[in-house]
Amino acid sequence: MFDKLSISSKTEKILTKSLDESISVDEANYLMNIQGADLYPLLATADYLRNKIVGNDVTFINNCNINFTNICKVKCGFCAFGKDADDSEAYILDDDAILAKAQGAVQKGAHEFCVMGGVLPEADIEYYEHILSLLKDEYPDVMIHGFSPTMIKDACDVSGIDIVEGFERLKSTGLDTLPGTAAEILTDRSREIICPEKVSVAEWIDIVKTSHEVGIPGSATIMYGHVETLEERVEHIDIIRKIQQETHGFTEFIPMTFMHEYSPIFLEGQRNLGASGTEDLKLYAVSRLMLRDLIPNIQVSWVKMGFRFAQVVLTAGANDLGGTLGGDELSEASGAPDGVDASIETLDNMVKNLGRNPIERNSKYTEFYPVNI
Repeated sequence: MFDKLSISSKTEKILTKSLDESISVDEANYLMNIQGADLYPLLATADYLRNKIVGNDVTFINNCNINFTNICKVKCGFCAFGKDADDSEAYILDDDAILAKAQGAVQKGAHEFCVMGGVLPEADIEYYEHILSLLKDEYPDVMIHGFSPTMIKDACDVSGIDIVEGFERLKSTGLDTLPGTAAEILTDRSREIICPEKVSVAEWIDIVKTSHEVGIPGSATIMYGHVETLEERVEHIDIIRKIQQETHGFTEFIPMTFMHEYSPIFLEGQRNLGASGTEDLKLYAVSRLMLRDLIPNIQVSWVKMGFRFAQVVLTAGANDLGGTLGGDELSEASGAPDGVDASIETLDNMVKNLGRNPIERNSKYTEFYPVNI
């Protein structure tokens, strides 16, 4: 496959191996650091594996973000969304406002409500059950992809229950899948800098594994391009890989490049933030080589990268374009380059322009729908 390419012998050896088996942490670290002529064979290998594992389809979901509050008691150095309760821009959506957002999405054919917000002080498990019941009573056929491990742990603490009971109650009330948020970067060194008030690495792993054991699958994410090292990126992916080998509960892996311009750590003087384009491509490609078919779906976040570069990343091992979003206020606050709302037609055109097949899906990748424009 690489006979006519001018690449190093070590790169060729690793990429040849990756055609048949998952690469090791050391091999992934090596590939994260390659430059020049070695880059394109890496991307081609990842794209070859993508086609071998999931074929030529590119999936996405017709969904809507319902950001029910921007009040958050957890202060993260990367977040431009969260507000204090007494801030003039703080809000909490009431039931009518939540249902209005949901109704608008359903009228556009939404298959999912992505319910997310800040960590509200004193919010208990009953509060989240209420939101779930509100939406499921009105729209029982629309899946709910909701909350975060930090939010759920805090709510369980407020209610005085353990995580198992919390997830069992949320599942019975209508939670279908769990977002991979609060993972950020799964190394305690970096977390101490960017999100010291969030759950620790060990806590995040325990919460997510519990969710899977209760029967709530969900996303795995990584947020990169801030204070972490290249080795920490690989360490994070390896943690995700080990969890999946045990639980098989992750539906997708979503690398999210850090949008730094409005983040507190950037405004306070932290420099050298934001990943380069080649770093983005290498992370996606290495993720495919590490995860292979263990997590077959690797998602491009167009809202973080913009439509054009997201399309390019689909040639580096990715096979999913996320969702239409219907307004992602968390990303909007961080400076999403192409806005936070995509039409089905836009995503359809991106995929067809690559010569691949656009397919709508549900939250669990268990049902697929022809694109209806």
